[in-house]
Amino acid sequence: MTLKLNDFNYVLPEELIAQYPLGERDRCRLMIVERKSGSVSHGTFKDITSYIKKGDCLVANDTKVIPARLFGRRKSGGK
Repeated sequence: MTLKLNDFNYVLPEELIAQYPLGERDRCRLMIVERKSGSVSHGTFKDITSYIKKGDCLVANDTKVIPARLFGRRKSGGK
Protein backbone atom coordinates (compact mmCIF):
# COMPACT_ATOMS: atom_id res chain seq x y z
CA MET A 1 0.00 0.00 0.00
CA THR A 2 1.49 3.32 -1.06
CA LEU A 3 0.36 6.42 0.81
CA LYS A 4 -0.18 9.64 -1.05
CA LEU A 5 -0.43 13.12 0.40
CA ASN A 6 -4.03 13.30 -0.79
CA ASP A 7 -4.85 10.30 1.44
CA PHE A 8 -4.59 12.68 4.41
CA ASN A 9 -7.21 15.15 3.14
CA TYR A 10 -10.52 14.58 4.93
CA VAL A 11 -13.35 16.46 6.55
CA LEU A 12 -13.20 16.50 10.35
CA PRO A 13 -16.34 18.01 11.89
CA GLU A 14 -15.49 20.39 14.72
CA GLU A 15 -17.75 18.53 17.16
CA LEU A 16 -15.52 15.45 16.79
CA ILE A 17 -12.38 17.27 17.92
CA ALA A 18 -11.78 16.52 21.60
CA GLN A 19 -11.41 19.63 23.73
CA TYR A 20 -10.84 17.84 27.05
CA PRO A 21 -9.77 14.32 28.05
CA LEU A 22 -12.49 11.89 29.08
CA GLY A 23 -13.09 11.42 32.78
CA GLU A 24 -12.46 7.70 32.33
CA ARG A 25 -9.34 7.84 30.14
CA ASP A 26 -9.47 4.16 29.12
CA ARG A 27 -12.89 4.74 27.50
CA CYS A 28 -11.40 6.81 24.67
CA ARG A 29 -11.97 5.57 21.14
CA LEU A 30 -9.45 3.36 19.39
CA MET A 31 -9.12 2.87 15.64
CA ILE A 32 -7.99 -0.64 14.70
CA VAL A 33 -6.40 -1.25 11.29
CA GLU A 34 -5.90 -4.83 10.12
CA ARG A 35 -2.71 -4.50 8.08
CA LYS A 36 -3.20 -7.65 5.98
CA SER A 37 -6.73 -6.83 4.82
CA GLY A 38 -6.68 -3.05 5.28
CA SER A 39 -9.98 -3.22 7.16
CA VAL A 40 -10.70 -0.56 9.76
CA SER A 41 -12.80 -1.04 12.88
CA HIS A 42 -13.33 0.90 16.09
CA GLY A 43 -13.10 -0.03 19.74
CA THR A 44 -12.07 1.48 23.05
CA PHE A 45 -8.60 1.81 24.52
CA LYS A 46 -9.49 -0.42 27.47
CA ASP A 47 -9.45 -3.36 25.02
CA ILE A 48 -6.04 -2.58 23.48
CA THR A 49 -4.39 -5.67 24.98
CA SER A 50 -6.58 -7.90 22.81
CA TYR A 51 -4.98 -6.37 19.71
CA ILE A 52 -1.32 -6.55 20.77
CA LYS A 53 0.50 -9.75 19.91
CA LYS A 54 3.92 -11.10 20.86
CA GLY A 55 6.58 -9.26 18.86
CA ASP A 56 4.44 -6.14 18.27
CA CYS A 57 5.89 -2.72 18.96
CA LEU A 58 3.81 -0.27 20.99
CA VAL A 59 4.86 3.37 20.67
CA ALA A 60 3.69 5.82 23.33
CA ASN A 61 3.35 9.45 22.29
CA ASP A 62 3.70 11.76 25.27
CA THR A 63 3.98 15.02 23.34
CA LYS A 64 1.89 17.98 24.37
CA VAL A 65 -0.04 20.47 22.29
CA ILE A 66 1.07 24.05 22.77
CA PRO A 67 -1.32 26.96 22.30
CA ALA A 68 0.19 28.35 19.11
CA ARG A 69 -1.10 29.53 15.76
CA LEU A 70 0.58 30.38 12.47
CA PHE A 71 -0.91 32.92 10.10
CA GLY A 72 -0.08 32.75 6.42
CA ARG A 73 -0.82 34.70 3.25
CA ARG A 74 -0.99 33.52 -0.32
CA LYS A 75 0.82 35.39 -3.06
CA SER A 76 -2.63 36.51 -4.21
CA GLY A 77 -3.14 38.25 -0.85
CA GLY A 78 -5.57 35.69 0.55
CA LYS A 79 -5.30 34.47 4.12
